[in-house]
Amino acid sequence: MTLPGTIAAACKPLFDAVPVEQAMPHLLGSHPHHVELVKHVLQETALRDRPDLAAGLWLYVDDLERCHAICQNLPDPTGAFWHGIMHRREGDFSNSHYWMRRAASHPLLRERPELKPAELVDLVAKAGGRDLPELVARQRDEWLALFEWCAHNPLR
Repeated sequence: MTLPGTIAAACKPLFDAVPVEQAMPHLLGSHPHHVELVKHVLQETALRDRPDLAAGLWLYVDDLERCHAICQNLPDPTGAFWHGIMHRREGDFSNSHYWMRRAASHPLLRERPELKPAELVDLVAKAGGRDLPELVARQRDEWLALFEWCAHNPLR
């Protein structure tokens, strides 16, 4: 993971406790864990006033409710992207598609067109609740790409 130094340092306790290779092991459902650790990490100066990163961190620990509370108030393609991921993870695929359409102009998707978030929504729906390893890996890659993009591109 390539993050700016201050953000990497702030997130280190969480990423040490839950390495990205172990994060978000389920395609569907909310199984929040490490909630207190995320609350602590979000108090760090580098993460204050960064709702885009907070939304991602809540997704990282499977707290879909907290992610939703944040991303629904981000009125830009980044908020729409997090919002779409969150709805996909809760199994609301039509709502996820709605938000992914709103995220279609996101600069990350121009940089990384292979992410294909709408396709991932369809594949997760087709998987029918099975945590297929290739889809879990793709979910992690998508999260990592968006989190790194947010870390390097502060909200304006």
